[in-house]
Amino acid sequence: IQFANAEDKQEFSKYPTKAGRRSLSRSISQSSTDSYSSAASYTDSSDDETSPRDKAQVNTHGSSDFCVKNIKQAEFGRREIEIAEQDMSALISLRKRAQGEKPLAGAKIVGCTHITAQTAVLIETLVALGAQCRWTACNIYSTQNEVAAALAETGVPVFAWKGESEDDFWWCIDRCVNTEGWQANMILDDGGDLTHWVYKKYPSVFKKARGIVEESVTGVHRLYQLSKAGKLCVPAMNVNDSVTKQKFDNLYCCRESILDGLKRTTDIMFGGKQVVVCGYGEVGKGCCTALKALGAIVCITEIDPICALQACMDGFRVVKLSEVIRQMDVVITCTGNKNVVTREQLDRMKNGCIVCNMGHSNTEIDVVNFKQITPQIPNGFKKLLKHVLQHLVESEQKVYPYIQLILRLLSITTTTTNISDPALALIELFNAPEGRYKQDVYLLPKKMDEYVASLHLPNFDAHLTELTDEQAKYMGLNKNGPFKPNYYR
Repeated sequence: IQFANAEDKQEFSKYPTKAGRRSLSRSISQSSTDSYSSAASYTDSSDDETSPRDKAQVNTHGSSDFCVKNIKQAEFGRREIEIAEQDMSALISLRKRAQGEKPLAGAKIVGCTHITAQTAVLIETLVALGAQCRWTACNIYSTQNEVAAALAETGVPVFAWKGESEDDFWWCIDRCVNTEGWQANMILDDGGDLTHWVYKKYPSVFKKARGIVEESVTGVHRLYQLSKAGKLCVPAMNVNDSVTKQKFDNLYCCRESILDGLKRTTDIMFGGKQVVVCGYGEVGKGCCTALKALGAIVCITEIDPICALQACMDGFRVVKLSEVIRQMDVVITCTGNKNVVTREQLDRMKNGCIVCNMGHSNTEIDVVNFKQITPQIPNGFKKLLKHVLQHLVESEQKVYPYIQLILRLLSITTTTTNISDPALALIELFNAPEGRYKQDVYLLPKKMDEYVASLHLPNFDAHLTELTDEQAKYMGLNKNGPFKPNYYR
């Protein structure tokens, strides 16, 4: 470039070049996706790529019966757990009321759930109530590494880290179950993978278990399949269909976490965006309510005519995905099924369409084919989220930024209600007299459901109205509940 004088050249040098502007864009884009999230480990970008399976780690008590990313993160994880406790009044109240009685003394619980600060409060409550616990993660993306380290430091054998491979995932489950001198007699599962592994690999452990507690729709479906085939040889408790789980975790939690996850990951505006939500169950309802409030144009796909009618009455258009896929800016799956978004549909999406999953696992989106068609980006597929914005700006190729959103438990009182349900279900199954529960799948008793809700009410300064004797007799109810039949959802 020719300059008339030295002053003009000096002034021009103050501004970044094209390459410099691209670097600045990269820096801004990456920083916007690296913001701190309570659901993601602050060590996500750690340079240590050594697999935790290859590390020899020991906690301050001399125990090595765990496998986490870095045991030195325990102090930070402990602070996160303490903060989570402040918003989990129901579980803390249950811990204080029952820890003197130790209702889970003798219980040996093997668990497979998300490992976050909130579930850590659940695990430590089970320990306080007398249980011995071994734990692994039900989702390879959701583990908070520092929280896993904090649990391992207290002596809970934890086998989990963020970004596990599929082989790591099954190895961690096996390490939880298969340990010398210890045999689980209770199972707490979220997704059914742990139950499936124990049933297939350790049938003797499965048969001797006192009970199974399942938190997800996928896992409950698998339990009903086992029961129908006559292969369920222990009683199981369906926590997923409890009212506090369906309404608080699935509806109210997702109403907030869908926006939290998308905003943190993409930082885009949703006003005027075309969004399709696959599934209008409780999760779908929460997602649609939040997105509609931001001005997004939302439509629904459904297989169930009842849910489809609800969507229509709520003002959403019910469509087939194949008919609208070309126009969509965002595709969200929350069905609990598999192959909801196929390779063929990925090929037909517009450039830069965001595809994300609010269900339990990756099966809803054809992730295998997605990996094959995704262009090469810095640091490979594992680092995709950190480079979505940069790649969208710099690449002229068609891209499919797949964003893995987990159905997580936020640090908000109204979204941690269901954490108490599994604890009560475990207590009920472990202490139930012989014969109360047969080899079948049971709903959480409504009395317990209402008890969980009542533990939260003081936080809102809510005061329940009491029935008079005459009113209770007229309605055919006990004054102290339950107020709804067991099938009510």
